[in-house]
Amino acid sequence: MLLNFTKMHGLGNDFMVIDLISQRAYLREEQIRRLADRHFGIGFDQLLLVEPPRQPDMDFRYRIFNADGGEVENCGNGARCFARFVIDQRLTHKRELKVETLGGPLTLQVDDDGRVRVDMGAPRFAPAEVPFLADEDRPLHRLEVDGRTLELSVASMGNPHAVLRVDDVNTAPVVELGPKLQQHPSFPRQANIGFMQVESAHAIRLRVFERGSGETLACGTGACAAVACGIRRGLLESPVDVELRGGRLTLEWAGGDAPMIMTGPAERVFEGRIALN
Repeated sequence: MLLNFTKMHGLGNDFMVIDLISQRAYLREEQIRRLADRHFGIGFDQLLLVEPPRQPDMDFRYRIFNADGGEVENCGNGARCFARFVIDQRLTHKRELKVETLGGPLTLQVDDDGRVRVDMGAPRFAPAEVPFLADEDRPLHRLEVDGRTLELSVASMGNPHAVLRVDDVNTAPVVELGPKLQQHPSFPRQANIGFMQVESAHAIRLRVFERGSGETLACGTGACAAVACGIRRGLLESPVDVELRGGRLTLEWAGGDAPMIMTGPAERVFEGRIALN
């Protein structure tokens, strides 16, 4: 069968977006892995599916699959692309959307300049909600990795994150430590690992090793988690500009149960049609 798709990116974090409202398909894990291959497929960090909502107060269902074929709870850069996609494809005339995800509901707003504001919900720090195996909730936890003791913060943005403060993201051991921390036994569902360099109270630089995809050029939920952990530790103050390898996001958080608001771009790269075997 032939399947229409759109290739998009948010700060270089790239996606294959498929409308499953006007067309029908079921994608197996091995098919997703094949499509994600940058040599033999389309190539992407995540696959985004647009589906009809299951709840009456929602506009769409937003599903996210990593390049390894596994479904995940949330993706902030993907959420911005999702919003642009459904408007560009005339699947809605609304500028403010409510979408359901595996990690909970999101509110998306497309501004006149094309940038997208995403209500990412409130960050959650309780270890059981991340999930992270720890005796108590605290701003910093210690983990043993290869005989070294590392200090990190944990948070959930609908998906699990760990954040390490580093002196320089350019020399941070992302490739070395990312996979080891991601698969550490203290994270029962694995985790996305952020390496954060604090430049000022309102600016950080960030690299993220994503669960199921490896290091990406940008990670929206990773940026949210880093800012939340930084504010909680007294290192940052809202608003915070987050410089990722693919570009810049702006994050606002008033603390407590207030939602994290993420603003950034979403770009369409090309449209195509592919035959599914």
